Parts: sequence; structure tokens; C-alpha cells
Amino acid sequence: MTRQFFVFGLAPLHCEYLNAVRGAEQFQWRKLFSDDEIVWFPDRPMNELLSTAEQTISRCNGNLAGIINHWDFPSSALHPFLCKQFGLRAATPEAVLKCEHKYWSRLEQKKALPEWIPEFCPIDPFAQNPVEQLTIDFPFWLKPVVSHSSQLGFRIENEHELLQALKIIRADVRRLGELLNTALARVQIPTEIGEVDGNWCIAEALLKGKQCGIEGTMVNGSYHVHGIVDTVKDSHNLSFTRYEYPSVWPEYAQQKICDAGETLLRQIGFDNSAFGIEFFWDEETDDFKVLEINTRISQSHSDQFIKVHGVSNHEAALDIPLNRHTDFSGMQGDFHCAAKFMLRRYEDTTVTRVPTRGEIKALEEQVPGCKISILVDEGSRLSDLASQDSYSFEVANICLGGQDQEEMLLRYRDVARALHFEFSDGQDFEPFQFESVRY
Repeated sequence: MTRQFFVFGLAPLHCEYLNAVRGAEQFQWRKLFSDDEIVWFPDRPMNELLSTAEQTISRCNGNLAGIINHWDFPSSALHPFLCKQFGLRAATPEAVLKCEHKYWSRLEQKKALPEWIPEFCPIDPFAQNPVEQLTIDFPFWLKPVVSHSSQLGFRIENEHELLQALKIIRADVRRLGELLNTALARVQIPTEIGEVDGNWCIAEALLKGKQCGIEGTMVNGSYHVHGIVDTVKDSHNLSFTRYEYPSVWPEYAQQKICDAGETLLRQIGFDNSAFGIEFFWDEETDDFKVLEINTRISQSHSDQFIKVHGVSNHEAALDIPLNRHTDFSGMQGDFHCAAKFMLRRYEDTTVTRVPTRGEIKALEEQVPGCKISILVDEGSRLSDLASQDSYSFEVANICLGGQDQEEMLLRYRDVARALHFEFSDGQDFEPFQFESVRY
């Protein structure tokens, strides 16, 4: 009998990724919400989302094997509750929420690796005088306790910038904050969390250096890392410009973050789930810091795994329900390295032309392994786009591979320059996002 898996926010591109796992013909992928419903505009109450998901899964008339998540909150919080409801192997809701609630997560992280955690403090954005709540110095990074894709995150240099950022945050923080609060109401919250709920923010000391993430699984207490992905920002250190695999960090630095990941997850009591943990490493001081813990694989890394290993990282997501461990080291793809590039504009403007389907197809046929996704339409105002960070606007994704990093980056520059976009301000793409060629 075909084994059925429900997948959060399943889109045609994800089917391509999922079908790039071994034995895909034995599995059936079923959609659990569209990406609009669960990823970009999750404006429905958490209880309604849970109820809808339970009804959808209950109608499964076959062999229910598991539920797969590869998205940020709220999918990440829904996943453990649904798995518990249907008797599927997954991390406990408490362990997942310890990761999703950024202040709770920092408290747990500090217990395990105090020297790896930046200074931090919670801030109520609705407080009469939020500045009085600060226990760390300027500058710092401010973000909601729960967020998606770096939304509502700001670098804060002074009191004026703090107040301006909080004004923006107050207008939108409850959209995800109330979803988290409903999930938190279903578990026991430690007294040390106090009043810090989903509508609060956290201020953290700025992290220096290069960013990198480990992806892996914890299955029945057995910890495995299946990949290490470099998260590269532009040369102004404002926005992400690519996810590059495999990491080019030194071997000892990779081993240190892998060891740290296991320490963190065992502190949290995290088991029977995939995970992704982001770190910073300052080469000058050899200082390591934890950025955040995610409770899933990332679909943004799937194409890179296919290019390098010949299978998607969804292979690891299947390890949990199938009670197995996948060794990616013996698998070979067509490329030695691969990346998902985010092509951005940094000034608000209107898109007056996007590349045609014919132009995109010609580029994809010309460049081996090239895949291009246009994220804007002609006439789009960049500031109207959903799910953007606070400093730029993502207009296209370009997935590429290469036999070495230099070849891959040169291909990216050529493809990005060949894409015929036009904007109402008459400007092209800012050159500083192409500058970071080597570590």
C-alpha cells in the first residue's frame, strides 16, 4: 500500500523536491494548506488552523505515514500537536515551543552553553516606556519573540531608532504573536518566562562574523547532522544573498557547531524531529555564538542537496516517521557545490518589466542546473511585497551549482545580469550584493 505523507504548504516546486528522494514511487504527497494559507498570510486563529488540519488529515483513506514540515512558524508549532493527535513520531509540543519562543529558547540555550549566547532581554512593545526595559547597551538587534523569515527585525543604534522600530512592530506583531499564544496555552510555561508572550520582542547584542547552519535529525535520542549550509549576507551585512552548500568553514569550526547543536537539543529535550541551528563565528576572536534553533529542515536548502547529493534533504525529514538514519555522504550529485541566491533591490520602487518565460527558459537551458523563480509581477510596488526583511526586497531566486565556488559565483553574476528587469527609478541591482566572492 502507498504510504501517505501530508506536507505543510505543498507547492509544485516542493513536489519536485519530494520526488527526489529514494523510493519516491512508494509515497504519496498530500497538501496540508496552501502556502498562502500557512506561509505568507497566516491570519487565521491557531485553533482554527489546528481544527482544519485535523479534519484534512482525518479524511486520509490510506496508510498515513507522517506529516512533513519545511516552513517556519506557524507550521512549526502546528506540526507537533498534529503528530501527537494522530500518534505519529515527532518532538513534543513543549520542546518545539522552547525553540519557537525566542526568549524561552535563549533561556534554555544559556543553561547549556552560556558563553555561546549573546546578551539579551525581553521588551514589551506596548509598554508605556519601553526604553526602561533595556538591560543591554546600544547597538543591538530587535525582533519579535516569534517571527517568519526575518520579518520585523531591526538593527537598533539608539533610542530614536528603537521607538521607530517598535511603532512598526506594534502594527503587525499580533498577527503571529496571537498564534503563538494559543499554542503556549496548551503547554506548561515555566515561571521564568514571566509575562513574555508571543506579542513581546527580544533585544540581543549584535553578532559578528560569518553565519552558518547545521541541519540534522534527532531520532530516538540519536543525533545526526546531514549537512552544513553557509548563510551569506551582502557586503553591507544587511540581507541574505545566498544559502551555499556545502559549508566552506574550516573543519574544526564545523565540528564545534555540530557538537554545540547536540548539547543544545539535549538541554531542550528535543527528540524525534528534524532541526536546523544557526551559528555565528568571528574568525578574529574565534568566538562562536548561537543565533537560533529551528525545528525542521529548510525547503530553501532542498535544491542544493539535490545538486550535491542527488537527493533532497527531505530524505532526512522522512527519517523521523520511517525510524531510520540516512547517510548523505555516500550519495553523489552532478555538482560539488550549490547555492540558492536571493536577487534583491534595496530601494523601494515599482517593477516595470520582468523577464519573460522565454528569456527564463533560454537561460535555464544555457546554464547547467540553473533554476529561476521570479517573485514579483510587472506593476508590483516593492514595499507591498509580503514577507520581506527590513532592509531589502527579494525579486528573484536563482538556484545554481558548480564544480567549485568560483565557477558557481561567476555563473550567478552572469545569470543575474542577463535577467532583464526594469524598475521605475531607472536603477539596476545594487552591486554590493555581488561582492562577497570568497571567505
